[in-house]
Amino acid sequence: MVQWHPSVRRIERSPKAAKKIQAAPPLVLSMGFLLLIVVGMLLLKLPISTHMPLSWLDSFFTATSAVTVTGLVVADTGTEFTFFGQFVIMLLIQFGGLGLMTFAVVTLMALGGKIGFFQQTVAKEAFNQTDTSTLVSTAKSVILFALMVESIGVLILTLRWASELGWATSLWHAVFYTVSAFNNAGFALSSDSLVPYVSDPTVNIAITALFITGGLGFSVWLEMWQKRQWKTLSPYSRLMLTGTVIINVVALLLVYLIEFDNPNTLAPLSTADKWLAAWFQAVTPRTAGFNTLDIASLEEGTTAVMLLLMFIGGGSLSTASGVKVVTFFVLLFATYSFLRRDSNVETFGRTIPTETVRKALALTIIYIGVTWIGIFLLLLSEDSAFIDVVFETVSALGTVGLSRGLTGELSGIGKGIIIVLMFIGRLGPLTLAYFLASPRVKVTRYPSSRFAIG
Repeated sequence: MVQWHPSVRRIERSPKAAKKIQAAPPLVLSMGFLLLIVVGMLLLKLPISTHMPLSWLDSFFTATSAVTVTGLVVADTGTEFTFFGQFVIMLLIQFGGLGLMTFAVVTLMALGGKIGFFQQTVAKEAFNQTDTSTLVSTAKSVILFALMVESIGVLILTLRWASELGWATSLWHAVFYTVSAFNNAGFALSSDSLVPYVSDPTVNIAITALFITGGLGFSVWLEMWQKRQWKTLSPYSRLMLTGTVIINVVALLLVYLIEFDNPNTLAPLSTADKWLAAWFQAVTPRTAGFNTLDIASLEEGTTAVMLLLMFIGGGSLSTASGVKVVTFFVLLFATYSFLRRDSNVETFGRTIPTETVRKALALTIIYIGVTWIGIFLLLLSEDSAFIDVVFETVSALGTVGLSRGLTGELSGIGKGIIIVLMFIGRLGPLTLAYFLASPRVKVTRYPSSRFAIG
């Protein structure tokens, strides 16, 4: 029998303290991104950043779009910003894309510091990982991988544009577009994005390779580098790779078939250029934001395809947003298992935990809910076509950056709504949900009951 000393009290965890611990990582991440946005806004408001004075709201909008790697712009990046302003935007994209915590962890280790429990928890939230022992190695690998891929992109694009723009200008354009593409930002130094290069295979392949690489997810690339065999990859990596190929191929075929005879898009191009343009438009909605065709001129069927692609997004621990590819396929598998009356949800010879299915469902419902609210508010604030409002909302929340022309016509309220959507989209609806509703432990359990569904 345990004897308690009268002066000794049992150690009990305070429910409020537990809630604070649960809410801390999302709060720190939110504040970190917000701080970076504010710093970016102040830098972009400096006279040396723009050729003409920029309003505080437009500066805040641009900084938010850069940090959240969205790419929606209210001021043309190539003409309204000076070299200094463009350089600031590029840095905001790089820091926002790779993640504040990646830089924080690497910097702390470089200075010889140690990562405490609280910092590990925050970094784990940022990296979407459950094993804190791999955080440091993951952060270092992310930086090295990003620099290696971006160096290759800069080299290819510099060589391609050297004869056209000169070495100095081509180098700067190559650096800016590489950082923007790898981080899935979609910022361009031309008002018509990459439309002039619709038939250029080098630019098309280099840019798409960069944003597909960045959007696939760092954990997948690291695992492929370490294991190098399909059978030894984790079910997550195999599902991510397979899902990406399936989505890209299906999207390519749909865009090509729908736009084949559209005189404003693919019709004037040669057969080879049609496939090239269709490929670019098929993969760019997965949060990249670049375009080689006029988005407003696309058929409504293609627009519907793009909306689905923007909703799905890329991979976890990547520069992409959206509900994520694996989340989308987990819900498909769960639906298929339910229709077959299977008790388990399975893929690649493994059972998907019920908690994972619930998390995927919660994320999707939150995402749909935030999308609906955004559409509703923009319909109230803007006098624009319904499809343009829907496209703008999904693009902002998915941090894609594609637009049918509504961004430049937004009212002050509309810009504020888009800013909030971009911020939520970068942090992740599920992280925001954790922040707004800390979990609580139920001490009672009610008897189950049947409810009519469908």
